[in-house]
This record gives sequence, C-alpha cells and structure tokens, in this order.
Amino acid sequence: MVDQAGALADRVWKRYDRRERLIRYAVMLVTLMVVVWAVRDIDIFWPWVWDAPNQISSLGARMWPPDPSRLEEIVNAMIETVHIATLSTMLTIFIALPVAYIAAQNTTPNRACLWLGRFILVSSRSVNTIIWALLFVAIFGPGVLAGILAIMCRSVGFIGKLMGEAIEEIDRRPVEAMQATGASKLQVIAYAVVPQVMPAFFAIVILRWDINIRESTVLGLVGAGGIGVILQGSIDTFAWTTVATILIAIVVLVLIGEAITSLLRRKVI
Repeated sequence: MVDQAGALADRVWKRYDRRERLIRYAVMLVTLMVVVWAVRDIDIFWPWVWDAPNQISSLGARMWPPDPSRLEEIVNAMIETVHIATLSTMLTIFIALPVAYIAAQNTTPNRACLWLGRFILVSSRSVNTIIWALLFVAIFGPGVLAGILAIMCRSVGFIGKLMGEAIEEIDRRPVEAMQATGASKLQVIAYAVVPQVMPAFFAIVILRWDINIRESTVLGLVGAGGIGVILQGSIDTFAWTTVATILIAIVVLVLIGEAITSLLRRKVI
C-alpha cells in the first residue's frame, strides 16, 4: 500500500500525452513557417518600418492642435454621412428580405430560387464596399448616390444571410398548423414566419446601420460622398490640423452611433 501511494504521488499530471504534444508542436512549427514565408514574400521595406515611430511622432506634431476653422463644413459632411448610412440601410431592407426568403431552405419555392438567393448573398459579401463605390462612381459619377448604392449592395449580403439563417431556425409547428387549415403562402408568411423573425430582424438592421455609419466615413476617399471627401482633400493638401479635426469628428460620430444602437438593441431584444 505504501509503495502504491508513493507511486501515485510521483505521478505528474499533464494535459496532453506525448502524441498530442508532438502534433501541437508540429502545427506550431508549420504555422511559424507559413508566417515567415508570408512575411518574406510580401517584400516589406524594413527601414521604413524601423523609421515608423519617428514618422508617427512627426505626423502627430503636425496634426496638433486640431483646426476648427472648417467645423461647420465638417459637421454638414458628417450629417451627409449619416444620411448615406440610413438611406442605404432602408433600401437594403426591401431587397434583402425577399432574397433571404428564397435563400432559406424551409421557405424557398424551389432549388433554383435557393441557389439564386445564395448567389446574390455571396456576390454581395464578396465585393468590398470600396470596390462597389468605385464601380458606382464610374457609372453615376462622384456623389452621394454612388455611396448609397455601394453600401446597399454590400449590406444586402449581410442582412440577407443573417435573416435567412433566422428564417431557417423558426419553429415549424405554427407554419404546419396554418398550412393544415388551408392558409395561403402569404398568410403563412405574415402570421407564422414574420412574428418569429421580427426580433432578429430589428437586431440585424440596427447592427447593420451601425456598421454602415463606419463604412460611409471612408467612401469619400473614392468620391462617393460623405466626410471622406473632405478628409481626402485635406490629406492631399497636407492640411494635417484639419485632418485631426475630421478624425476626431469621425470618432465622435461612431461613438454616438454605438450608443444609439446599444440603446435600440436593449429596447428590441
């Protein structure tokens, strides 16, 4: 008994056995090799990297203190930015909801509609907002319209995918009960599907509006309206104090948007 107790006391508990540790070390080694290969392949000019702290310090000195002389123009551009985010989100709803309906497996009319809906969702999410903006600027010219359409095309994939997943997770019993009573498809959607997905719908739309505010602040860099137009002009003319004011205004706008969305989500959920 004493020998057994001593043997148990000498045992050392380890989370992984030898085979698992070897596998983990092999995975870490492969990951390290991939990272080293990627860093070497992108051809970083390391003298610029080592000089970055000096450049950041110099740029910070040129941006301080912020220049409030164009504050009214900046505020108007920020309001335009909010309008872009809001209008694009509202337009997205009318497109994303039908797409979500046909992209959900339990509500799609047939396999062709299912794959059409999923193709639209994947296409929307695959193209970045800036790329959409460049395309619409080339079509409609610089301005707010290009920005609204760019964010709308990007948001369709986001809202449509999440709403499609919410539809797929609904309780089928109310749907089957209404179908058993001879209800039409429109009645089934209105009284069995919609009530179940409404909380998710409001939460998703609010979240997307918050994201769109952030994305709309940079659309002006490619001529699609909003505060980014003034920001790009200030950077091009080396008006760094104005750039500082714009960056502060963007941070304040994002914080306000975050506070509003948090409040709305608490009211809805």
